[in-house]
Amino acid sequence: GFGSGKGSKEEAYLFQKLVRFGFGSNNVDHCTRLCHASSVAALLEGIGSGAVSNPVMDVTKAAVVIVIGSNPTVNHPVAATFLKNAMRDGTKLILMDPRRSELARTAYRYLQFKPGTDVPLLNAMMQVIVEENLVDEAFIADRTLGYAELVKNVAGYSPELMAPICGIPAETIREVARLYATSPASMILWGMGISQHVHGTDNARCLIALALMTGQVGRPGAGLHPLRGQNNVQGASDAGLIPMMYPDYQKVDDPQVRASFAKAWGVAPEVLDPTPGLTVVEVIKGIFAGSVKGMYVMGENPAMSDPDASHAREALAKLDLLVVQDIFLTETAYLADVILPASSFAEKTGSFTNTDRFVQLGRQALNPPGKARQDIEIIIEMAQRLGLPWDYGHGEAAVAAVFDEMRHTMPSIGGARKSVASGKSVDL
Repeated sequence: GFGSGKGSKEEAYLFQKLVRFGFGSNNVDHCTRLCHASSVAALLEGIGSGAVSNPVMDVTKAAVVIVIGSNPTVNHPVAATFLKNAMRDGTKLILMDPRRSELARTAYRYLQFKPGTDVPLLNAMMQVIVEENLVDEAFIADRTLGYAELVKNVAGYSPELMAPICGIPAETIREVARLYATSPASMILWGMGISQHVHGTDNARCLIALALMTGQVGRPGAGLHPLRGQNNVQGASDAGLIPMMYPDYQKVDDPQVRASFAKAWGVAPEVLDPTPGLTVVEVIKGIFAGSVKGMYVMGENPAMSDPDASHAREALAKLDLLVVQDIFLTETAYLADVILPASSFAEKTGSFTNTDRFVQLGRQALNPPGKARQDIEIIIEMAQRLGLPWDYGHGEAAVAAVFDEMRHTMPSIGGARKSVASGKSVDL
């Protein structure tokens, strides 16, 4: 199953539950695989949480902001507005990107490095910070591991050696490194230009290491923020649309985690597959290998978004059964055996998590057109026809029931409440 980063958290949660409980595998994924999966992997490894440490609006509290691999004016206009306001108030923007964007005109420094040389550039900055002892020794001692290994790793990456590789003068690299390390509060924002690389995880690791070695994380205006893409891609990741993770990034191969979800879902632990599932790309390969015979796609368009679109379309056409649930006749839907007309965000009630990890409630304003149905109703009926004992009710009551189940299986939202069924005030 391919879930969606555009639907609600409740739909994402139910969809991954359907695949794991009903289909009997962990082969569930969504668009984050093709955007920030490398960032999530690096963040989980580096700081233990696969999401932002600070909201975008914290740039107004930062003295220095690094934006790398992103064009927020076009892709994240709200974030760009906060940035522009911050710059008017004196915040210094350091823009790093091979492609010159609008923000380059007002940036304090613009580093137009050669494509693919992110790691040499960032390692050179770290080398300067180590060489000039600009690190936060107390933060490193109290809150990090492996600093000695990092020092050894960056020793050979002096700005003078890296300058011809990345195309940025050595003195500029030194100036930017000093500025970031010594400011009262520095933030790093990054986008797909960092993550969509064969070395995307290494790119993100470098940014995390920069923040940790200088103590520029964990305070207002100091932190790490991967700018997310679709309106609920963060919520979909949190809700478990990841082949190797249950909701809240709990590993599927951990027996205690499986036992916990089995209890919550009312099944025996052995019913849940302990093997991590296939990613979006691996599923396409599995179709050609004959190990994947059918797919259920909700709000995704792999025939267009896969890195090799023609290869993906050939694979989708080979499936014994392709079910597509969407509001448009997408390129993937053209190849489907069954199309289930679904609903847009304005036609249903549900919660969404934005790039700041702020959970917002959307209420139904319109009825779905024609024979279209709300996504959550389709998923629940699909489960019931598979013989699963799902009884969430209908309409807003079903959404509230699913959210309540999420609260009890996802510690990160354990304190949130949502009374959508009764129309009472919402505390998210």
